[in-house]
Amino acid sequence: MASFLLVHGSCHGAWCWRDLIPALEALGHSARAIDLPSHGADPTPVSEVTLDTCRDAVLNACTPDTIVVGHSWGGYPISAAAEARPDAMRALIFLCAYVPHDGLSLADMRRRGPRQTIAHAVEKSADGLSYTVSVDAIPKLFYHDCPDDILPFAYARLCPQAIRPQETPLPVSTNFNEVPKAYIRTTDDRTIPTEYQADMCAFIPEELRRTIDSSHSPFFSHPQELAGLLTELANKFG
Repeated sequence: MASFLLVHGSCHGAWCWRDLIPALEALGHSARAIDLPSHGADPTPVSEVTLDTCRDAVLNACTPDTIVVGHSWGGYPISAAAEARPDAMRALIFLCAYVPHDGLSLADMRRRGPRQTIAHAVEKSADGLSYTVSVDAIPKLFYHDCPDDILPFAYARLCPQAIRPQETPLPVSTNFNEVPKAYIRTTDDRTIPTEYQADMCAFIPEELRRTIDSSHSPFFSHPQELAGLLTELANKFG
């Protein structure tokens, strides 16, 4: 069975994998989730968060047997980790995540999207170091197909997202290219357009691409189905 490391997206934390971890464990896998710097229980001040510190948080939690799953913005720290140390993990799985183009930041990638879905909902902090998402926009953007208990659970835990790491360009080279990769595309996603996800993962072999009829949060809306897809992909890695 596989060993999964789960890396959250913007404004989230290890808490968002609450329902997926037991679903993976029920299939015989091991799974753990981390808080990126300044998220969840991590005490790092927002002013000190960089793409490098996010990368290092991933690397510190990896072993060479780890399959690293990155959700949304989490696609960038896991890619940075693969670029820095391609031997540190077994494979990467992008879950409705941004896949870097050489030399572009996540913000660059977002601006290249065919539709701008979250710009109207982003609220920048007074010091310009972070942003949050408007409370009114959160249900539609993230959780529109999730169980009723998810909104209060998430509202109590969502946190500001540091801007600097998302504005930092990420060069990728043969190091990144040599790490096996898979992609799970969400077809009812209102945060990252599903057609943009299809473009970003087009370079990944077809047998390592999957879709799930879900919002941007399949770990809440379809945890058992998602666990099954992750199992299929893990088996493809040998």
